[in-house]
Amino acid sequence: MGRLQPSRPLLRWGVGVGIAGLMAASGGFARESAAALSVERLRPEARAVYQAIHFGGPFAYPKDGAVFGNRERLLPREARGHYREYTVPTPGANDRGARRIVCGGAPVTSPSACWYTPDHYSSFTLIAK
Repeated sequence: MGRLQPSRPLLRWGVGVGIAGLMAASGGFARESAAALSVERLRPEARAVYQAIHFGGPFAYPKDGAVFGNRERLLPREARGHYREYTVPTPGANDRGARRIVCGGAPVTSPSACWYTPDHYSSFTLIAK
């Protein structure tokens, strides 16, 4: 006897409901760290980028300061353009690596909040001011 296979749209809907339920049950955003990270505890490369953000640069990569779309929906929902992303150099990497700082708010040199992600947007940790 064959197994019943759910249709793909139903499967996608079910996954979306599961994620929404997880977010609602946790009272926050999925996979966002509960503890904030002080600037002093950031890796030296991240600390330098954080400081550059507040001084308006300079930045090492042309995409630094580009709009971050929050497609993962792990950060609080805001209007498009609210978030900007910045590359945190990864020693020994041949490309931009996975580390980023994402900041939200205006002006860009005085964001209301910034998050560090070591894993290319799979998780975020709030950077305490």
